[in-house]
Amino acid sequence: MDDGRARGLFELTRPGNTFAAGVLTLIGAFVAGITDQSVADPVGNVTAAVAATWLATAAGNSINDYFDREIDAINAPARPIPRGAVTPREALWFSAALFVGAVLATLTLPPLAIAIALVNLLALLLYTEWFKGLPGVGNAVVAYLGGSTFLFGGAAVGSIAGSGVLFVLAALSTLTREIVKDVEDMAGDREEGLNTLPLAIGARPALAVGAALLVVAVAASPLPYFWTAFGAVYLVAVAPADAVMLYAAYESFEDPTAGQLHLKYGMFLAAAAFVVGRVGTLL
Repeated sequence: MDDGRARGLFELTRPGNTFAAGVLTLIGAFVAGITDQSVADPVGNVTAAVAATWLATAAGNSINDYFDREIDAINAPARPIPRGAVTPREALWFSAALFVGAVLATLTLPPLAIAIALVNLLALLLYTEWFKGLPGVGNAVVAYLGGSTFLFGGAAVGSIAGSGVLFVLAALSTLTREIVKDVEDMAGDREEGLNTLPLAIGARPALAVGAALLVVAVAASPLPYFWTAFGAVYLVAVAPADAVMLYAAYESFEDPTAGQLHLKYGMFLAAAAFVVGRVGTLL
C-alpha cells in the first residue's frame, strides 16, 4: 500500500473525532465508577470499551464518507475519496473491517454494554442512507451517538447511573452543534437533495432551535450537584464550559463555522468538569 492511500484511509477515520470518542468513553467509565472494587476487571473492560468506541467511530466515519462522496465533492473536496486518495470500494471494505473489529472488542464486555454497542452500530450503518436527510432526525441520531459514549463507558464497568446525566447533557449540546454544522453545509446538502433542518425551516429558525436546546442543557448542567455526590468544585468547573457554549450558540448566527468549533471546545470543557466532580468525590 502506498503512503498516499494509507494516509487517505487514516483520514477517513477522522482521527481527531475517534480519539475524542475514546476519551469520552473513558470519562463515562470514570464518572460511573471505574474505581469501584466490585468490578472484576475494570481496566480490561475500559480498555476494550475504548477500543470498541475507536473502531466503531472510525467505521462510521469511513462509511459516511463512502455514502457522502458526491456531497463531499462540493462541501469538502479535500476529503480522501473526492481527491482520489482512496477509491469508494476501498473505503467500503475498510469500514467493514473496522466494524468487525468493533464487534469483536465489544463481545468481551458486560451485556448492557453489548446492547448499547449493537444499537449504536445499527444507527451508524443506517445513518447516512436513512436518517441523515430527515429534518432533525439525522441530527438527533448523531447527538444520541455522541452522548452514548458516556453510557457505553459506564456500562463497561457495570453501571450507567453516574454517566446518565452526562449522556443527556452531551446529547443536547451535540444536537445543537449538528444543527449548526447543517447550516454550514447547506449548499452541498441542497445540491444533493437532502432535506436537513436548515433547508426545511430556514437557517436562522434552525439556529434558534439549536440555541434553545443548548439553553436547556446549560440550565440542567447543575443537576449533578444536586443528584450526585458532586460538590461545589463541579459547579465551579462547569461554569466556563457553559459560558463557552452559550457564546458559541450566539456566535453561530453570524459565523456557523466558528460557532460549531467553539461548541466542541465547550463540550470538552463540560466533560472535564465531570471528571473534576468525580475526583472531588474521591478526595
